[in-house]
Amino acid sequence: MKTSDLRQMTNDELTIKLENSRQELLNLRFAHATGSLKNPMQLNTIKKDIAKIKTILRERELDSKKA
Repeated sequence: MKTSDLRQMTNDELTIKLENSRQELLNLRFAHATGSLKNPMQLNTIKKDIAKIKTILRERELDSKKA
């Protein structure tokens, strides 16, 4: 997911997206462990998406404290 798309989302939407991404990562880890994961690069993509979401949420948190 592009960072610009994530920045247009509200905090509530980002929180929901973060929860969904974490659940998807868990499912991918299970699939990888059982050997049924066809594309292991999905793990890296989901991890990066989670990091992007957490970064944006943290930036907004810090901006709200400054103001």
